[in-house]
Amino acid sequence: MAGSSRELAHPDVEDLVLTDVLFALSDPSRLAIVRRLAEGSLEMVPCQEIGGEIPKSTRSHHLKTLREAGVIRNVPHGRQRYVSLRRDELDDRFPGLLTAVLGQEG
Repeated sequence: MAGSSRELAHPDVEDLVLTDVLFALSDPSRLAIVRRLAEGSLEMVPCQEIGGEIPKSTRSHHLKTLREAGVIRNVPHGRQRYVSLRRDELDDRFPGLLTAVLGQEG
């Protein structure tokens, strides 16, 4: 499949919008994905391993929302896609935001 390895659009750090990031982080499932990426020992995680038991279509929607807001990077790697948290870029653009959001439970 040629389409599975194509690059997806990611916003540049200077184009990140606070309300878009906050919206992406406002959904409990998306926040759980970001928490998993932030707490994990791996810098990049295969898409299939993100989101636990949620259906593939729902996972894809959540990953797209997070990517378009600039929270994660989703890149092709062979026949898979790898997801990583854009923590350094988010911390540069919105200092302390991720720490504050991820530090709160419930």
